[in-house]
Amino acid sequence: MLAGLLFAIRETEDRPDRLTATLPFGGVTLIEYQARLLIAAGASQIVIMVARLTPELLGAIARIGRRGVAVDAVRHASEAVEKLHPLARVLTLADGLLTTERVVCALAREGGDTLLVVPQADADGRFERLGGAMAWAGVARLDVRRLGEVARLPRDYDPQSTLLRVAEQARAVHVLLPPDAIRNGHGIEHDGTALAARGRAALAAIVSDRRGWFDQCIVAPLARVALPIMVERRWSGMGVGIGAVALALSGLSAIVWGWTIAGLALAFSACLLLALAAPLSGVRDEPRTERLLLVGGLATPGLAALLLGAAESGRSGHLTALVVAVTLVVAGALAERAGPERVRRRWWGSAPAYLLLLLIGAVAGWPVAAMAMAAGYATVTLTAAIERLRRHP
Repeated sequence: MLAGLLFAIRETEDRPDRLTATLPFGGVTLIEYQARLLIAAGASQIVIMVARLTPELLGAIARIGRRGVAVDAVRHASEAVEKLHPLARVLTLADGLLTTERVVCALAREGGDTLLVVPQADADGRFERLGGAMAWAGVARLDVRRLGEVARLPRDYDPQSTLLRVAEQARAVHVLLPPDAIRNGHGIEHDGTALAARGRAALAAIVSDRRGWFDQCIVAPLARVALPIMVERRWSGMGVGIGAVALALSGLSAIVWGWTIAGLALAFSACLLLALAAPLSGVRDEPRTERLLLVGGLATPGLAALLLGAAESGRSGHLTALVVAVTLVVAGALAERAGPERVRRRWWGSAPAYLLLLLIGAVAGWPVAAMAMAAGYATVTLTAAIERLRRHP
């Protein structure tokens, strides 16, 4: 069983009356974002160690509980031990930590006590120092017994630092922080302005963490510019998604009316907007909206391919183009099902990538050949996904 441990103790440096955990990030509070990372890593229970319960923190705890996990606020390690299962693995995030899902999930596996570390020479000043010229990077996987050891110490000790020292004395394994994590916003902040600046990099990294070449080479650069602006202007994922759907419907209608290039360009633009709206909804803790937007990002290229195939078959008088389009959609859909994000290879295809091939082919004047190439790409991706499932079921 995997449980999460969060801290809501430190006050902000620019507003001493407010807890760092309740600072805004992406339309929610920082502690809600941390809880989302723990839930994505597989945590079924979250314990929050607090010094005082403010109205903002109480509201955040209530919203976390609506995500289907058990949430408990405690004031001391002994209370945390009572709430946690004796065999649980506890995934711990530091107070004020801002990081990405990939970093947290890397420690959410079976194993003993483990600390995420960074060399002191490269460490932010807020990372706590450890032995061996290392500093704690704010993420740890610990045995519940470590909390029991903290519970036996005086209550006036800082619980986070004490837990870290206890883990060090238990010879916790050190795992180095990925080299690009700092660039992607990983760090500990207790200043609202600095957190906002660091958060802009973390927002872009939500998309950059995806494995496919399309997301990394096309969506991620766009996200680095657009996502922070969307968050600062308080745009909702649903609002952006509605605009993307309108754009997609316009594109699909254009394909039906014979404006192939314009229609594919509009559909492709809609896919880019949906790719931005989905992580925006995820950050704002709107899981249902996020799922709908992800489905829309898959459905739009499929519908565009089918309509293009039907239009080309109508012009030529035979069904070759439509058959190729159906093959593309079937192979692409099966590849999506067989290759979840965590096992995808960088070169594998995706629905928007196939649509990009169709758009390039239409501009070049070879729409049917482009569909055939996309169908072949989807088939190769599906084959690779099946082979990976056979090797790692």
